[in-house]
Amino acid sequence: MRIVRRRLAAAALLAALAATAAPARAQTPGTLDPPPPARAVTPALAATLPAKELFGGVRSATPGPAQAIGFYSKGCMAGAEALAVNGPSWQVMRLSRNRNWGQPAMIAFLERFAATVPKVSRWPGILVGDMSQPRGGPMLTGHASHQVGLDVDIWLTPMPQRQLSAQERETMSAVMVVRPDRLDVDPKVWTPSHVAVIRAAAQDPQVERVLVNAAIKKALCRDATGDRSWLRKVRPYWGHDYHMHVRIGCTADSPMCKAQEPVTGGEGCGAELNYWFSEGVLHPRPPAIPPKPKPPMMLADMPDACRQVLLAR
Repeated sequence: MRIVRRRLAAAALLAALAATAAPARAQTPGTLDPPPPARAVTPALAATLPAKELFGGVRSATPGPAQAIGFYSKGCMAGAEALAVNGPSWQVMRLSRNRNWGQPAMIAFLERFAATVPKVSRWPGILVGDMSQPRGGPMLTGHASHQVGLDVDIWLTPMPQRQLSAQERETMSAVMVVRPDRLDVDPKVWTPSHVAVIRAAAQDPQVERVLVNAAIKKALCRDATGDRSWLRKVRPYWGHDYHMHVRIGCTADSPMCKAQEPVTGGEGCGAELNYWFSEGVLHPRPPAIPPKPKPPMMLADMPDACRQVLLAR
């Protein structure tokens, strides 16, 4: 009972913190306005501005070899590559955010995964949401992770069989696949292709986690047939009802990359999934004492190498 109470209290706290974060979700429109000029970061600015303002204002990657530095939610990257905005079976969305950057391993995964999707489903391809910024690091809006070039949001909406216009990429919304009551997927939207696409992502050997809404995990547990071992990589988390968040592991050529703990064994379709549908998680009460906002991450809080990455010309 104490464990359950602790979990519910933690759920309420996390929900409250999530509500205060500035969103940059799949359905949040972008803009066709020209981007602001790149900020010239000086040592003085690096010491005084929040890290998200520093990394969010940089428009280009650093030269040299690719490196993931630090942890997914506290790090940066050098030598990033940009995913082409159009591919044979993918299109990048929200181009105004300039978040289509990643480690070479992430670019290779997306090209490989996008090519697989039409073979295993009725989707022509995928719509790619946020990856990382040119030098990684924290973002001005949205994600706490996506900082080292090993995370990507993939919309749970199939790519159209035509090239989207610049305006459509900024204004088109991803399709909600979760029912309004949050207890299951929407049967008017959910298809076997959703299962096939998520399965293909989870089965890729480089993928460590696929984060989805708990209702999507519930549907996958119900609908998956045959080899179900891939289900252990699919983890429920708040939000993620329009997209899946795919995370690949640290690569051998990035010794400063901090790996995440491995996922636990089992399908994750039992009591641990039921927890997400408890009243305290679905409808958390606000904490009696509102949590104080966390101070913004500063460059000094990040791995030392991130200073070099940020100041590199």
